[in-house]
Amino acid sequence: MTDPAYPVELTPPDIRPYRQGNTGIDYATTFDSGQPGPHVMINAVTHGNELCGAIAVDFLYRHNIRPLIGKLTLSFANIEAYARFDPANPTASRFIEEDFNRLWSEEVLDGPRDSVELRRARQMRPLIDTVDYLLDIHSMQHATKALMLCGPLDKGIALARALRHPEIVVSDKGHAAGRRLRDYRFFSDAADPRNALLIECGQHWEKSSETVAIDNALRFLFHYGQIDRSTLDRLVSTQDLPPQQVIQVTEAVTVKNDQFNFAQPYLGLEVIEKQGSLLGHDGDAPVYTPHDRCVLIMPSRRLTKGQTAVRLGRYLD
Repeated sequence: MTDPAYPVELTPPDIRPYRQGNTGIDYATTFDSGQPGPHVMINAVTHGNELCGAIAVDFLYRHNIRPLIGKLTLSFANIEAYARFDPANPTASRFIEEDFNRLWSEEVLDGPRDSVELRRARQMRPLIDTVDYLLDIHSMQHATKALMLCGPLDKGIALARALRHPEIVVSDKGHAAGRRLRDYRFFSDAADPRNALLIECGQHWEKSSETVAIDNALRFLFHYGQIDRSTLDRLVSTQDLPPQQVIQVTEAVTVKNDQFNFAQPYLGLEVIEKQGSLLGHDGDAPVYTPHDRCVLIMPSRRLTKGQTAVRLGRYLD
């Protein structure tokens, strides 16, 4: 698979002033309005090389955003990986030892394993347990349209639709390699009103990703009544909101062998018309599209055994 070289157009903000916080957890601060309402969390740098989330949370701090109701927590997750970001080698700081966004099952969090990321996840877990609504801000390897990943449940799709942005909503179950933060416990319980979204704001380092990140953080806060309309209108950049399209993931292709190669240099959101079309080879085994009008979602350049090569789906609308 071709590995495009994307320029680093973003500058990572200095987040060291936010270390102290008030939660007892470094780089996590909770603002309490003193009024009844939900506990909303905006989380950044689940992956250390995804800069747009750090820019968005820094923006909320610098613009003195405070909740009108309930509580608002602003957090930076994988801070050790973020501190190692180097624009000369921008892919290297995704994580230190393991992916922070594959750790969020009780079996892993309560298990015997240890890593930099697991220690941080265990630090943050008591705070996550108090959150009602979470927006986890990410970015992608390839330059494609922004994606809102809402999980497999109707409540996630409904929340993504309520925000009206971005245009593409992806309903999926996550990864075989481990559970994401947005799928943690009650967020993935259909009977529980607590909810989470994961937004992929565009290519990791393209300038437009910071606009998507900031705008969606503001829309998330507005949706839950934590900022008013005048604040949203004053700070938001995206005014043109095209109708949303929902992609239902039908399956994830997990790498089973030591080598995986795509048949074409896919970037994502390609639609392959015919069932049985060749996608690539997992070792010597061919991989085919499982149905007509098959949409490719976030084909990976990290094609290692046990990881997701690509997710496949279909448009619902």
